Amino acid sequence: MSDLPKTTDLTATLLANLPGSLSGLRAADAQWTRYRTGEIPSPTVVTQASDPLPTVAWDVAICGGTLGILLGAALAQRGWRVILLEKGILQGREQEWNISRAELEPLLELELLTEAELEAAIATEYNPARIQFGDGTPIWVRDVLNVGVSPRALLATLKAKFLAAGGTLVENTAFEHAIVHPNGVALTAGGQSFTARLVLDAMGHFSPIARQARGGKSPDGICLVVGTCATGFPDNTTGDLIVSFTPIQNQCQYFWEAFPAQDGRTTYLFTYVDTHRDRPSLSALFEEYWRWLPSYQHVELDALTLKRALFGFFPCYQSSPLRYPWGRLLAIGDSSGSQSPLSFGGFGAMLRHLTRLTHGIDDALREACLSAQALGLLQPYQPNLSVTWLFQRAMRVGVEQHLPPDQINQMLSTIFADMAALGEPTLKPFLQDVVQFPALAKTLLRTSVYHPALVAKILPQVGVPAVLRWLPHYIALAGYRGAYTVAQHLKPWLRSQSGVTGYRYHRWMEALQYGTGSDYGE
Repeated sequence: MSDLPKTTDLTATLLANLPGSLSGLRAADAQWTRYRTGEIPSPTVVTQASDPLPTVAWDVAICGGTLGILLGAALAQRGWRVILLEKGILQGREQEWNISRAELEPLLELELLTEAELEAAIATEYNPARIQFGDGTPIWVRDVLNVGVSPRALLATLKAKFLAAGGTLVENTAFEHAIVHPNGVALTAGGQSFTARLVLDAMGHFSPIARQARGGKSPDGICLVVGTCATGFPDNTTGDLIVSFTPIQNQCQYFWEAFPAQDGRTTYLFTYVDTHRDRPSLSALFEEYWRWLPSYQHVELDALTLKRALFGFFPCYQSSPLRYPWGRLLAIGDSSGSQSPLSFGGFGAMLRHLTRLTHGIDDALREACLSAQALGLLQPYQPNLSVTWLFQRAMRVGVEQHLPPDQINQMLSTIFADMAALGEPTLKPFLQDVVQFPALAKTLLRTSVYHPALVAKILPQVGVPAVLRWLPHYIALAGYRGAYTVAQHLKPWLRSQSGVTGYRYHRWMEALQYGTGSDYGE
C-alpha cells in the first residue's frame, strides 16, 4: 500500500553494535503485527473465589516496579505494609525522562525526595524548545519538557526510601495470575504466592490484567515511536517539542522530538495511526527515521555515534481511564490509560496523578473502600482527556484517505499560532497534556473566526461522526468547569467529612479538579 522500504538493511547495520536492540525491535514488531492483524492477546489471569483468605500478609501489593515504586514509597511512608513485585531488576533505564520542574513538585510535596535528592536525579536541563509545522513560523517556549531526569538515579533513591520505610521488594518475579477473595487477593508471581488487601497494577500498556479487562478490544489509536540517543550533532543546546517538516508520507504525518541528553542528543520520530494491517512496521518506520534524520538535524549519519535505540508503540482507548470489574484491583499509570491519546504516558502521566492516587488509596485502605465501584472512583471520567481524541484524529491519515500533502502541517501551524497568540496560559498547559475549557474555547473561537476555510477542511478530514462523538465531551468539560467553580465553596465542608462518605466526596472533588485540568499549576 505504501512506498516504505521493504528491507531494513540500514537499521540492521546501524543497530548491530547496540546489544539487544535488534532482538528487541523484532519482538516489538511481532507484537505490533498481532495488533494489526486482530490477534490481540486476551488472557485470563484474574479469577474470583467466594471463600475468604485465612490470612492476608500485605496491605498493598504492586505489580510493576519501574513506576510502581513511586506509589509504593509514598504508601510505605504512610505506614502501610507494601510489597513490590518486579519482573526484572528494579533499575531505571539509561534514557532520561523529560519533564518540567513544576511537574516534579509532587515528589517534594509527598516528601519522597528532598530538594538535594531531586537535584541529584536531574541529569540535564535546557531552554528553549521549538514547535514548528512545515514552513510555518517556529514557536519557542520555555520550561516545557526541558528537564531530563535520570531514571537510574531517581529509582535508586526511591528504592532506598521504600525499603527504609519498611517496604518489601521482590525482584525477578513476574506476575502470573490473581484470585480475588472477599477479604484480599491471592497472587502468584514467579512461582511464589503472596496475599494482599489491595493489588495495584503498574505493569503498563500491555498489562495482562488490563488486556483481560479490555477483552481483546482493538485500540482506538496508536502512537508509533522510533529514535536514538547519539553524539555528533552540531547543535545540542535547544530542544524540539513537536516538529514536522515533511508533507504526508506513506499515509502518515511524521512528527519529531529532540532533547539534549547527558550523553548526547535524543531524537524521536513518531506518528499517529490506527491498527489497519497495512500500517508500517516499527522496522520500516526506522528506515524512514534514518532517511529524514540528516535533513532534520543537519547532520550526516556517519558523523553520529549511537548510544541507544528507542522504539515502541503506545495503544490508547477511548474508554479510559480503565476501571477494573473486580474489587481489590486497581490499574495505575499506563495500565489505566489515564494519559491522553496525544502523549506517550509514562513518567509524566504517573507524576500528574501521584498525589491524587496516594491520598485516594490511603483513604480507600483506611475506610475499607475496596469494592470495584469504590476503587472506580479513583479512575474517574476526565473530559479534558476525552476531548483530545478529536485532536489525535486530526493528526493522522486513514489508509484509504486522500488529503492534500500539507493539510495537517497547515492545520497545526495555524492552530498552534492561534494558541501562542492567546498567550502562555493557553499554550503551555496543552503542551503538558492538560486541556482546560477556557483555553480550548478561546482557541476554537479564534480559529473559527480567523480561519473558517481551515475549519471547513478539518470537518471532512475527521468526519462528522467523530465530531458528534466529541461534542458531549466538550460540553462535559464546560459543565465540569462550572461544577468545580461552585465546589470550591464546599471545600471546608468536604474536608470535614470522614468515613465512607468522606472518601466519596473527596473523590468527587478530585474528579472535577483533574477532569477540568484545574490541577495544573495548583
